[in-house]
Amino acid sequence: MHELGVEFVKRGHEVSVITPHSDLKERYAITEIDRINVCLFRSGSVKNVGKIQRAINEALLSHNAWKAFRKYFKDNPHDLIIYYSPSIFWGPLVKKLKKLWNAPAYLILRDLFPQWAIDIKLIRSGSVIAKFFRYFESINYDAADMIGLMSAKNLKWFEETVGTDKKQEVLYNWAADEPASAEKNHYRSKYALEGKVVYFYGGNIGQADDMMNIVRLARHIEHETKAHFILAGRGDEVELVRAAIKAFHLKNITLLPAVSQDAYKIMLAEFDIGLFSLHKEHTTHNFPGKLLGYMVQEKPILGSINPGNDLQYVVENANAGLIAINGDDDAFAVNALKLLHNEKLRITMGKNAKQLLHDSFSVETAANKMLHFYEEFKNQK
Repeated sequence: MHELGVEFVKRGHEVSVITPHSDLKERYAITEIDRINVCLFRSGSVKNVGKIQRAINEALLSHNAWKAFRKYFKDNPHDLIIYYSPSIFWGPLVKKLKKLWNAPAYLILRDLFPQWAIDIKLIRSGSVIAKFFRYFESINYDAADMIGLMSAKNLKWFEETVGTDKKQEVLYNWAADEPASAEKNHYRSKYALEGKVVYFYGGNIGQADDMMNIVRLARHIEHETKAHFILAGRGDEVELVRAAIKAFHLKNITLLPAVSQDAYKIMLAEFDIGLFSLHKEHTTHNFPGKLLGYMVQEKPILGSINPGNDLQYVVENANAGLIAINGDDDAFAVNALKLLHNEKLRITMGKNAKQLLHDSFSVETAANKMLHFYEEFKNQK
């Protein structure tokens, strides 16, 4: 979202970002980052807290944002509202802003929650908690004038399953092409990885990603002394992964806490292969945002997805990586070994990943779509 904001500023627009901050002592604070007005409001944490506490804190996002910035909103009308899901709880705020500013709203829908949680049995379909989330999900969709979904199959699923009359279109994820440079193999040296081929996973270490799938891969190829896995992030499966590493005496996985965005980019610049996993029970077709970082850094992509996900076609058709279906551990391992033993293949696929970024996943393309929507809306008034 920062990259999108910067792109709009480049084009002469004034941009405000409303976002929660769990460590803020005051009720709100306004700062400026890269000529973007960043409006922070105090909110309970949604990371590293229990599921019930997280649900309560997220459900209060719209209320807390309105309470903190009501005057700012009235004094600073905007022409276009862009909001991002997750979280599903921005709908009430967006509805108020639309009425206040007489402005359209574009929903960037990236997490079909609670559907994915129901798919993996984290939430029981029809339960009170499922109905609670469905209620706010419906408000979230109802607030939108356009909903941008991340793939053609997601769009088809959404049309057939959700049944909203809101306009919808495919809006691919995006990233600005701003690669980091490796700092003389700082992290390779720090973690004694000289001479290794490193599979890197950074981000959410949670149930939606099925991290044990990656643990199984590491076990499958632990005889390969050149292969090493770095997992950096936080989430509700960190302890599960840590326990598995200990139980299986795995020497080829290093589990790290979450790192800053700058450190993440440098790690990715130093390491060799971008890794991701999606839970096999998903019925929706997620496109993990971390893949964009891999493309920016010219890294080949190694992944495991839920059946039917069109991400496999997108990546493999561009010869940008190798994708297996979650549950086919042998295929996942074969793909991992192909990249391990063929440096030329890694380089070629990395270059193709960068080209795929330019062709389909640029921040300029995303901004163009949103501004085109706004112009059409304005012309229809």
